[in-house]
Amino acid sequence: MIVGLLSDTHDRLAAMVAGMNLLEQAGAEIFIHCGDVGSEQIFDQLAGHKSVFVWGNNDWDRTTLSRYAKALEIQNGDTFVELDLDGKLAAVAHGDNRSIVRQVLEEQRHDYLFLGHSHVMRDEVVGKVRIINPGALHRANPKTVAILDTQSDIVRFITVSGSGT
Repeated sequence: MIVGLLSDTHDRLAAMVAGMNLLEQAGAEIFIHCGDVGSEQIFDQLAGHKSVFVWGNNDWDRTTLSRYAKALEIQNGDTFVELDLDGKLAAVAHGDNRSIVRQVLEEQRHDYLFLGHSHVMRDEVVGKVRIINPGALHRANPKTVAILDTQSDIVRFITVSGSGT
């Protein structure tokens, strides 16, 4: 399965559009947003795709945004969600809640832990858990998204250029 990972859009539409285009071109079959979505216009870009998101520490109007995402059939993982990705168990959290991260790493049940929050790309293995942060589409240089092929276990970070601030 080809997984498209993005995070920390903070309502930056141009960056989201550019990032989604690159993930689609790379063959993403599912899109996972690791938090700090920002607004309905970001969900509009996920609409029509198999997608899931978690809340970030800067997602304020969760009630309205949650209703909107549900209407678009985008899965809301709240602050933590587990996903079966082609037989691999993935945990998704924003990364701001250290107790969630600590629990996932202590339990060692997951193949992957997808995070955002730091705005910094990360690909690291702790025990059996591979931690992947796709970077960010706001306040990052460079702005990045990531592709994970669960069959080959290859992660590729993709620079998103021409996407404004």
